[in-house]
Amino acid sequence: MLRNAQSRAELASTASSDAHLPIDTILVGDSIAEMEKLPAGSVDLVFADPPYNLQLSEGLTRPDQSHVDGVDDAWDKFDDFAHYDAFTRAWLLAARRVLKPDGAIWVIGSYHNIFRVGAILQDLGYWMLNDVIWRKTNPMPNFRGTRFTNAHETLIWASRSEKSKPCFNYEALKQANDDTQMRSDWLMPICTGHERLKDDDDAKVHPTQKPEALLHRVMIATTKPGDVVLDPFFGTGTTGAVAKKLGRHFIGVERESSYVNAALKRIAAIKPHDRVALETIKPKRAAPRVAFGALVEAGMVNPGTVLTDTKGRFEAVVRADGSLKSDRHEGSIHKVGALVQGFDACNGWTFWHIKNGKTLTVIDDLRADYRMRIDKLSA
Repeated sequence: MLRNAQSRAELASTASSDAHLPIDTILVGDSIAEMEKLPAGSVDLVFADPPYNLQLSEGLTRPDQSHVDGVDDAWDKFDDFAHYDAFTRAWLLAARRVLKPDGAIWVIGSYHNIFRVGAILQDLGYWMLNDVIWRKTNPMPNFRGTRFTNAHETLIWASRSEKSKPCFNYEALKQANDDTQMRSDWLMPICTGHERLKDDDDAKVHPTQKPEALLHRVMIATTKPGDVVLDPFFGTGTTGAVAKKLGRHFIGVERESSYVNAALKRIAAIKPHDRVALETIKPKRAAPRVAFGALVEAGMVNPGTVLTDTKGRFEAVVRADGSLKSDRHEGSIHKVGALVQGFDACNGWTFWHIKNGKTLTVIDDLRADYRMRIDKLSA
């Protein structure tokens, strides 16, 4: 078994703002015991791939009687559900203690364990945000033909509490998904080929190594560069590898020396992306507030301009103070947009358009142009 000092010496690359937080480090030992040594409220995200408690009573074979290389390791064996539940409760409590007030957790599992994990998460005060289905493009077949092919795993995303405001990079995910909202069903392959770590005998180092693509999406979605991601079941270091590539920090906990050695070698070989490559599209909510009247003042929209919706059902005239007038309705772009439709609310920036010949320009595009002008002037 490697000593903690050895793993720290080989991996630590950046000084922590908290002298007691061992970032970019693999802590060798029991996950619960090691988490209890960390400062409370010190990490931004936990990603956990705990034992699934697969409950395999006998080995699996293919139709040709060859052996299926499944999970039969001691770390996945529990005496009964009560034992597994006690283990789950203990590590989830330890993880919740080290999360920042606005921190969040991801837990991945299968039908064997994820429902028990979900219930315990709620019992401990975590707040459910989403369950995500990882649909595998290349799942293992059901060789016995007695059940459906198990082609997915479930991830639970939960915040530390109901009051938490966890990071969620909505615009970055939408951009990555061809300008379409990212859904909660993710299609990607299992870990195979050159990414799968093998030992000297060409056998899998870890039976359940996760694909880096999965962790890439998790971190892009729910962390920022510089955030600290804790993985209490570090295995061969997928979380650490992706964190290093994406400019995040990691803390891993692992007790199996073969996994630790593989992770150390894997992460040491990674070259992080540069700062520019790590930038993502800025959230609209983070952009400076711009009033519609500012566009009128700047001459980008002239008083008397007629605004319309995309279908030409409603029209409104722009007035000198930036307000709109439409028949008996008057007020802001949002208020008038809501009133003409009979709604309680409306985003006037995306509802109203300016007609230029046969072309319609949404006024939100003019707001973006205005912000660019301000940025250039302030640069």
